[in-house]
Amino acid sequence: MSSWDILTLTAGLPLLGALCILFIRGDEKVVAQNARSVAMWTSLITFALSLAIWWNFETSTPGFQFVHTYEWFPALGIRFKVGVDGISMLFVILTTLLTPICILSAWEAVKTRVREYMLAFLVLETLMIGTFIALDLFTFYIFFEGVLIPMFIIIGVWGGPRRVYSAFKFFLYTLLGSVLMLVAMLAMAVTANTTDIPGLMAFGFSPEMQTWLWLAFFASFAVKVPMWPVHTWLPDAHVEAPTAGSVILAGVLLKFGGYGFLRFSLPMMPIASEYFAPLVFGLSCVAIVYTSLVALAQSDMKKLIAYSSVAHMGFVTIGIFSVLVSGSADARTNVQGIEGAIFQMLSHGVDSAALFLIVGVVYDRVHSREIDSYGGLVQRMPIYAGVFMLFMLASVGLPGTSGFVGEFLVLAGAFQTNTLVAFIAATGLILGAAYMLWLYRRVIFGELTKKSLMTIRDLSPREIVVFAPLIIIVIWMGIYPSSFLDVMHASVENLVNNYRSALCTAKVIVCPQSTASVLTE
Repeated sequence: MSSWDILTLTAGLPLLGALCILFIRGDEKVVAQNARSVAMWTSLITFALSLAIWWNFETSTPGFQFVHTYEWFPALGIRFKVGVDGISMLFVILTTLLTPICILSAWEAVKTRVREYMLAFLVLETLMIGTFIALDLFTFYIFFEGVLIPMFIIIGVWGGPRRVYSAFKFFLYTLLGSVLMLVAMLAMAVTANTTDIPGLMAFGFSPEMQTWLWLAFFASFAVKVPMWPVHTWLPDAHVEAPTAGSVILAGVLLKFGGYGFLRFSLPMMPIASEYFAPLVFGLSCVAIVYTSLVALAQSDMKKLIAYSSVAHMGFVTIGIFSVLVSGSADARTNVQGIEGAIFQMLSHGVDSAALFLIVGVVYDRVHSREIDSYGGLVQRMPIYAGVFMLFMLASVGLPGTSGFVGEFLVLAGAFQTNTLVAFIAATGLILGAAYMLWLYRRVIFGELTKKSLMTIRDLSPREIVVFAPLIIIVIWMGIYPSSFLDVMHASVENLVNNYRSALCTAKVIVCPQSTASVLTE
């Protein structure tokens, strides 16, 4: 597998499918049907290739695998370099899994400009995969920012009544922060004389430079997560985006911020990361409590789930920066927080995607997202009610589902770092249960009195196929989490060891030689 560039093939295949769709000819009906078929088969083959990468991935190796390098701009020292480690591997799988689900969910929902819709999704898949496999600074930036274009089009063309406003708000928010990141990348490349990401991880930037580099990257990643108070673009984008757009936005694009912290902030700017960790904890705690309370006040189902996403991603940012064990004389580290954050991102990518699909099912039938438009659906849609219940409980963090594992590991890591932060974050679990159970009760139970619901039909075979893989994964991650944790463990352990070593070298923390062991269990 390592002798041929399967990563570039996996990333490039959706783009090839998009080119095929571009040249489809015939009347509108034929073009639409062929565009759907090409997009579906392309995304399924891409998913199969990503599974082949996972199957051949060496979980005991902490470094990058399947690495290939091509000269791109030799005069500037920029290369097209790809590779995956235990952190990025699972995000590639998440991306390739959700794309065919999005295409299948939009099979009947999207009736206008079908060719352009499928083309945009395939281009978006290439850019998302490229972001997770890029090992060159500017290659990463091109993919990282490139996703804005197809997502801007998806929201702006196929979205709701305020789609243009929401699309521009999404675009401008995310672009503004990334401009500062680009300036920081230029400074890093000039200082280290390389754009190679593994090389930059090993390069020791001065503490002063790390400070403003960290802030520049934070400006971009905080918007992508999104963290409070730069989260306001997300509810608008989710409400106005088509269902599949909301799925990919919540499932993959929100993970770019957390992935950026893990790939750049912690390994390249460890001193600044440790210095600014209290700031991240404070903003994350506010996000968890505040957005959970805001979610309780929502009357729109999509907006409620959007605010819940901000709260769940607050757990992620707490876990990422829960590296050092508080009060430890030998400045020990723990991997539970970071592993929990990665697991939480994967779990949220599946849970939130499913919840937006849940909303999309009834919206396609009733054309309303208002909670008051429903009630008593269990009497007409028992299968739908069961599927909804599973993903609602996974979002709450019920043991046996994917949501429990990530949140438990994050809280375990946070408790070792800062007990108060762990306590405040734990209140988010109570509030999360409150707004999700409130939503479920209002929509599913009660009397079936509304005329628009008297003839509503249950899940169709196509919709069951859409939900089936998500159901399997939620339960799989809940009862057998080690199959995912084992993939990331070596890379996460290497990350925290290097983080600690950098702080020891800079004498930010005291590291006696006799107690240099690392707490990993």
